[in-house]
Amino acid sequence: MIQQKIEMVDLKSQYEKIKDRVDSAIAACIQEGSFINGPEVKKFSAGLANYLNVKYVIPCANGTDALQIAMMALDLQPGDEVIVPAFTYVATAEVLGLLKLTPVMVDADPDTFNIDIAALEAAITPKTKAIVPVHLFGQCANMEAIIPIAKKNNLFVIEDTAQAIGADYIFSDGRRTKAGAIGNIGCTSFFPSKNLGCYGDGGALYTNDDALGEKIQMIANHGQVKKYVHKYIGVNSRLDSIQAAVLNIKLSHLDEYANARLQAANYYDEALAGIPQLKTPIRDPKSTHVFHQYTLQIAEGHRDSLKKHLEQQGIPAMIYYPVPLNEQEAFQAIGKVSGSLAVTHKLCASVLSLPMHTELDKPQQEYIVEAIKNYFNSQN
Repeated sequence: MIQQKIEMVDLKSQYEKIKDRVDSAIAACIQEGSFINGPEVKKFSAGLANYLNVKYVIPCANGTDALQIAMMALDLQPGDEVIVPAFTYVATAEVLGLLKLTPVMVDADPDTFNIDIAALEAAITPKTKAIVPVHLFGQCANMEAIIPIAKKNNLFVIEDTAQAIGADYIFSDGRRTKAGAIGNIGCTSFFPSKNLGCYGDGGALYTNDDALGEKIQMIANHGQVKKYVHKYIGVNSRLDSIQAAVLNIKLSHLDEYANARLQAANYYDEALAGIPQLKTPIRDPKSTHVFHQYTLQIAEGHRDSLKKHLEQQGIPAMIYYPVPLNEQEAFQAIGKVSGSLAVTHKLCASVLSLPMHTELDKPQQEYIVEAIKNYFNSQN
């Protein structure tokens, strides 16, 4: 028997567990009066840098700004090509359009949903300047393959880790590196539903490069070297202190949250294993999975009718993503497609994400699984 409404992401229940600390931290920010770049922002920047084992964490206003600032810091010029997966959220390529760069869209791996390495390599031209691997749904792209390709072709690597903060990439020699700390720049979002989410908008960039770290800090604050002295054309993109206060508390729980999601994913894996029309998420041995989403592939055209069935039972389910980047009107005049996007189009027609968050309990998951089984039993 489920005790409460099932949510895709249950932020209210998560908040109840840390309510006293959050409320006190927000009140302290208000009393202190430093709302922009206050002590909580500096504390969060240092804490996240320590967690990720990187030299620099530069907070900003949101994850999309983080991507744009990264492109600006790398001096990418109009007409430069940047390789992106076609199967991702629009923000990854949107910033390229804003900067008059050319998004080159490539196919996805059918198992991990991340950028396909062969497709990436085939897309490189003399105009290519950067690669944006998106660590989709909570596990890392194949960075051990991507980094040598980038070095061979003198390309920058900008990791979009908005969905995979806290995930570890495991190299063949056993080294473990956090998502976003492998390429030239890592970018993330603290949108409330993210694994590390604030109570508004927020984002960050991270790097181990001293020159890039200093430049990013300036660009995010009007290109300013010091007050009223501006070295670069920049933007106004800063994380406010109240959001940083929330993030400081949540950062201390990030691994605990990841483990809760992992346990929920393990239950789904086991409970749904016997349904032939479903393909549960593949776990890449080179990456831990922090399950920002738990995404099934639904065979035989059942995706939309299963989604409707679940919603009729009070179970939310989401399609990430129903339309690939190459079919979005916004990119028709500026984007390029490299190779076949057959896998991407298949995924757009077959993926379905189930409720996944830190507060999922066993009765809720049993109810979800039972509803899925009932649907497929009714089709036989």
